[in-house]
Amino acid sequence: MTTPPILFTSAVTTTPRYRLLLVLSHPVQYVAPLLRLMASHPCLEILVAYSNLRGATLAHDPGFGVEVQWDVPVVEGYPWVALHQSGEDTTAAPPITYRALPDLLRTGNFDAVYVGGYYFRDAWRAFLLARRYDIPLLLSTDAHSLDSWRVQSPPRRALKRMLLRQIYRRAARVLAGSSGTVTFLESLGVPREHILLAGNMVNNDWWIARASKVDRRAVRQSWNIPEEAAIALFCGKLQPWKRPLDALEAFARMNLRNAFLVFAGDGPMLAELQVRAGHLGVAERVRWLGFINQSQLPAVYTACDLLLLPSSYEPFGLVVNEAMLCGCPAIISDQVGAKFDLLSDSQTGFVYPCGNIELFSERLRYLIANSPARRQMATSARERMSKWRPEQNVEAYVKAVTEVAAERIQHI
Repeated sequence: MTTPPILFTSAVTTTPRYRLLLVLSHPVQYVAPLLRLMASHPCLEILVAYSNLRGATLAHDPGFGVEVQWDVPVVEGYPWVALHQSGEDTTAAPPITYRALPDLLRTGNFDAVYVGGYYFRDAWRAFLLARRYDIPLLLSTDAHSLDSWRVQSPPRRALKRMLLRQIYRRAARVLAGSSGTVTFLESLGVPREHILLAGNMVNNDWWIARASKVDRRAVRQSWNIPEEAAIALFCGKLQPWKRPLDALEAFARMNLRNAFLVFAGDGPMLAELQVRAGHLGVAERVRWLGFINQSQLPAVYTACDLLLLPSSYEPFGLVVNEAMLCGCPAIISDQVGAKFDLLSDSQTGFVYPCGNIELFSERLRYLIANSPARRQMATSARERMSKWRPEQNVEAYVKAVTEVAAERIQHI
């Protein structure tokens, strides 16, 4: 049953409860399970304010290059409102309550306001309004470096660093996506006591349960891949910074006949990749699945043997979480933030220098040809994920709100 958006309701409880407003750009399939956990936490009363409903309703995704609407619940199980009315199709969303952001922050009696990013207009409005009404500001980031394709020149990197310093140092607390993020924030001058390691999480139990029900043989048959073959998976948007060509080149250099490469995703590089696969002579051993919606992804991971993530820009890479929960070790570049907490070299996968196709191919060949090593890494991957759970993320938010609320009382 669909849960309509509601505002706060009073409840009799002996546990201190803190009001938290979360200002987010749009519903995200990864974030929704965390919001549901927050909504059920005895110490929190949350309200989510969305700038738009892209993802909950059908809308064009510029990264995938196709229209996307998530096929898992993204606006259910927690209270939310929309900040703006629009002409978009909302037939698939629950009844919508609209509230103006200034009104929310002026009258909501919030203990803190969390803003999910700084790249949308309402984020900057929330920054200014939180300051006006003296409400502690919480931010988060999963960035771990400025050395990426997005910030290439030294002047731009210096400007970016200065901007980030100003943004994150103004926050009462910053939730970090990885241990690498903690170090990065400290390098920006954010006090260590203001940083909490929340971790970038997915709904572990959902992925494990879905993976356990997959008929691996049937999925492989649908792809016309033999049951005994080894399959490497690239899962993501076919965009330049994801470097899908690196995955294709590394696969071709490996030169093993009983191996296949599966691309799950869409994007502007699709045609280029297909042509290159033909030139490399591997087209018959490459499969193109196109965009795969969330509910179908566990089957994709479970039918494959390992994940490839060669990105030159990847603040974290939640596909690594997903793959490891489904028993897939990963080979990732050193620009992927998951390397700090999830990837132990030779245990749950491999990390290689971004762009080093030769070493990438060597690591791929080792795992493709060595099924005992793959099985051991798959076991280690699942064990690692048992200690990287969404409840830890929520507890970090609770700790942040609790601390800033106490500090606010002391200053009154």
